Amino acid sequence: MQTITPYKPLALAVLLALSAGASQAQSKGKPTAAEAHRFLEQTEAKFDKLNVDSARADWVGSNFITDDTEAIAAYFGELQLDASGKAALAARRFNGLKLPEADARKLKLLQLSLMLSDPKERADYAAARAALNGAYGKAKYCPPDGRTCMPLGELEKVLANSRDPARLQDAWSGWHAQAPAYKQRYADFVTLSNKGAREMGYADTGAMWRSAYDMPPGAFAAEMERLWQQVKPLYDSLHTYARHKLRAQYGADVVPATGPIPAHLFGNMWSQTWDNIYPILKPAGAGSSFDLSKVLEERKTSAKQMTEYAEGFYTSLGMQKLPATFWERSLLTKPRDRDVVCHASAWPIDGKDDVRIKMCINPTAEDFTVIHHELGHVYYFLEYKDQPVLFRNGANDGFHEAIGDTVALSITPGYLKKIGLMTEDPDPKGDIAELLKRALSKVAILPFAYSVDKWRWDVYAGKTQPADYDKTWWQTREQYMNVKRPAPLQANGFDAGAKYHVAADVPYARYFLADLLQFQFHRALCREAGYTGPLHQCSIYGNEKAGKKLQAMLQMGTSKPWPEELKAISGEDRIDGNALLEYFAPLKAWLDEQNKVLAAAQKG
Repeated sequence: MQTITPYKPLALAVLLALSAGASQAQSKGKPTAAEAHRFLEQTEAKFDKLNVDSARADWVGSNFITDDTEAIAAYFGELQLDASGKAALAARRFNGLKLPEADARKLKLLQLSLMLSDPKERADYAAARAALNGAYGKAKYCPPDGRTCMPLGELEKVLANSRDPARLQDAWSGWHAQAPAYKQRYADFVTLSNKGAREMGYADTGAMWRSAYDMPPGAFAAEMERLWQQVKPLYDSLHTYARHKLRAQYGADVVPATGPIPAHLFGNMWSQTWDNIYPILKPAGAGSSFDLSKVLEERKTSAKQMTEYAEGFYTSLGMQKLPATFWERSLLTKPRDRDVVCHASAWPIDGKDDVRIKMCINPTAEDFTVIHHELGHVYYFLEYKDQPVLFRNGANDGFHEAIGDTVALSITPGYLKKIGLMTEDPDPKGDIAELLKRALSKVAILPFAYSVDKWRWDVYAGKTQPADYDKTWWQTREQYMNVKRPAPLQANGFDAGAKYHVAADVPYARYFLADLLQFQFHRALCREAGYTGPLHQCSIYGNEKAGKKLQAMLQMGTSKPWPEELKAISGEDRIDGNALLEYFAPLKAWLDEQNKVLAAAQKG
């Protein structure tokens, strides 16, 4: 399950220094290694207060959405942008010096930040970012027939549970109709963001994002395409199977025999994960009828209890219990009295022990997985908290997303039985059903996770202008996902902006990388645990040896290039799709056989 985690990537937003530190670095004369080291010490020493203030302002802005909190978040965002930009510019003075490895890496990370030298432009940038985040959080669909207005959460329930294509399309179109209200604001934001990236020497913001992966921007783009081509055959098999089943459910008038499938039929507002249509896709004689959502609901499992289950997994690996402040300061349920940005997110407020999550937890199987994912971020924060300030981040942003997902791969029937949520023995014949369920999130999301930033890179590069946002968005979605808009394009449409990460300017390539990395991590940790069976049946729950290996990597933060950190846990220094393909190999064989049978039946 992919979730939203808008903690600020160190290289892009929280590498802060006060003006004094930047000014000292700009002293006259030939720069020296000693001067560079002093500059870095001062930068890191002066970082903490501004970072904490900004994090708290963002926290309040996301939990109490008003014009005032939006203004406060924008104010601290402007301070943050100014400070990080000044530090980034000052760091450039030391380029070309022979420096200790750690200092050279810190200076490189500092320069992965945009800089707007014009104070008005900095203010406009910060205000636009805060306004876009607030507009997304406050958006609601108010049906023209007078029905009660529905926020995103309610509309998502319709997509998840209804089997009426007209109602699905109404909910889908209703949400996507909200984004055009902030399209111009987004277009202006893109212009400002690009200007800031160019001031730091990047071609555009997309090039700056791609530069954060310890390789040139063009090489990173090529790696993304290579990885996609590697896993595409598995996605194609899953998509073909879904087409047969959806066509049987909704009829030939709704689901075409070939070509892209309407996006509103996949049980998800963005058709990025297909978990909610599992009842339609469920194999005949699927084995166990166990329903985790039903068990959690019947037991009236509270949001805190859901979180405690996830905490228990991490402590079973030898990790610490969550700090008391986590329970005091996190938001675990949706408030009744105010708007909040309700998407699941993890927050490192002070870079030490003040870690939190913000999530409107429901007793469902989906949220059970999500909370395990979010605590992956939290435990990453806690493990690298002793690193220098500039190294308090994941090896790359894909690593940060992958940790909780790696743990979630161990949510097997065997694990659920151990913690008392499942009483029956796992059915060995249920493997295909379980693999299919997991593929509906892990495989289905791959082309979506790739295409969001592929589209956005073209927006930032100026290849896609605002008038063509929707046209190119759907061309990209059709090319990679083989899904289409369920209704004709609308004038001034902005369907991409109906996705939080676009409106909030959160890079998305991390989710594609994380979806592959988690299987590499899982395979490595299962081997460390001494497991030799089928990869999809492995759970590392309770294995402190595997936990120790995981912790060792987490504690490195971003102190080393990510290939070194990948090698430390897996023995491999390149992201690769083979672990994912190995995990789903039994499903791939089954899907291909089913597709032959279903195609023959359709012809007959």
